[in-house]
Amino acid sequence: MPRLLLLLALLLAAPVRAQSHPPGAAFDVLHYEFALGLSDDGDAIQGATTITARRTEAGNAPLVLDLIGGDGETGMHVQAAWVDGPTVDPVHEGDRVTVPVPPGAAGAEHEVKLIYRGVPADGLIISTNKHGDRTFFGDNWPNRARHWLPTVDHPSDKATVEWVVNAPSHYQVVGNGRLVEETDLEEGLRLTRWRSDEPLATKIMVIGVARFAVEHLEEDGVPVQSWVYPQDREAGFFDLARTTTVLDVFERMIGDYPYEKLAGVQSKTRFGGMENASNIFYHEDAVTGDRAMETLIAHEVAHQWFGNAVTETDWPHLWLSEGFATYLTDVYVERVYGRDAMAERLRRERAAVLALSERAPELPVLDTLTADPLDLLNANSYQKGGWVLHMLRREVGDDAFFESLRRQYALYRGRNASTDDFRRTVEAVSGVDLGWFFEQWLRRGPEPEVEARWRYRDGALALTVRQTQDGPPFRFPLDVGLYPQGGDGRPGPLRVETVEVAEAEATLTIPLDGPPAAVVLDPHTWLLARLSVAPE
Repeated sequence: MPRLLLLLALLLAAPVRAQSHPPGAAFDVLHYEFALGLSDDGDAIQGATTITARRTEAGNAPLVLDLIGGDGETGMHVQAAWVDGPTVDPVHEGDRVTVPVPPGAAGAEHEVKLIYRGVPADGLIISTNKHGDRTFFGDNWPNRARHWLPTVDHPSDKATVEWVVNAPSHYQVVGNGRLVEETDLEEGLRLTRWRSDEPLATKIMVIGVARFAVEHLEEDGVPVQSWVYPQDREAGFFDLARTTTVLDVFERMIGDYPYEKLAGVQSKTRFGGMENASNIFYHEDAVTGDRAMETLIAHEVAHQWFGNAVTETDWPHLWLSEGFATYLTDVYVERVYGRDAMAERLRRERAAVLALSERAPELPVLDTLTADPLDLLNANSYQKGGWVLHMLRREVGDDAFFESLRRQYALYRGRNASTDDFRRTVEAVSGVDLGWFFEQWLRRGPEPEVEARWRYRDGALALTVRQTQDGPPFRFPLDVGLYPQGGDGRPGPLRVETVEVAEAEATLTIPLDGPPAAVVLDPHTWLLARLSVAPE
């Protein structure tokens, strides 16, 4: 059977589930089915995509999809289209396909089918791995799905997805969700079908096609899989086996794992790791056989809850994905290796934030001015976002903080959430007004610069605290660590006093039996600030 006819025959109807959509969009995509033909004869792919979409308001607006057109050597070319059965004439100009859809009422659902062909310049990485074997790996983050898939390529339009991949039979295929079918066809081809019934953003909808060694594990009923190159079988299985421990920690902390399986895949992703839903891609060089990737695994698995199941409404809220994964990795280290190990990570992360602030002091975490989402992959989204969560934990206490994470996941699983949505969740759990906290840490650029000077006199330590950064003062609790003079000439045990700082300058008095051997600020690593302290 010709490849085009075969792909057309594979298009199936599927149950759908309503999701959010980009503001102002005429349609909400409910479900994608991507039927793809891959070949060793060249890098051209044949695609047949079926989309179920629901009108968001009455009218005759068309369905507009992101799909990068051809420039002669790369790009996609639409060959045919249907809407609810009859053929239509879509307009493919530049990076957009406009599909005419019959008028309908709000809530009306339509089935759109597109046949297209081309060589992807990006998005689907067709290459050779480090062992010289040919591979095909989706790598959509942030909005690169449009290079090979007709989609609404924005994180706010989540949909269920089914992959129907027709490829030479010497390849194995891994995709989102659960494996539905593997069938060997004529002419050395194999049909593989994966399906996710949990709605996903396009940034995390991918397949991987390669020669793999596959190990099947399980953690409390969740299928855990390791997909690695056969040449790296022993090292890869050893490294990725740690996934079961990570999964157990996060399920206990946040709630049940959201997807049908959890696969770790050695791949050609451009990133160190990519959190594709249920189908995490790790850079091929991350597999070493010495478990150096444990915290990378923790970061990407944490994304399955925050970033994947609960997805940011738009790119300026990326910290809700990357900051959460960063801090949950810190908490994983705390729970498995102890508070000191976590504190060491926090100190390194604080240094990264302060280094970025030196270069771009006015850049806030909630960055609405940076146009390219790739430019948001910086210390603000990752390390500062994580530090905001760490300080929020201090502000509301452990019980309220971790209950807020569980509540946020339960409320927004399968949906999108903004920073204000998260703030409201924490306020509801803690009973505390946190508007000031979110404003100063997420919408202001520079971090506090704290200079403290102390003197001891007449049974008391006088500590003068100054905030020297530009702009208004921050509000925060400051831990002051006091080491008394020891009888053997060495400092005695640490004593910590906490003072509330809210002014540009304040002098505080702390009763003390004798002059301290040393005074330190933030000894337990709770504050994101530049800190210095010295005697007067």
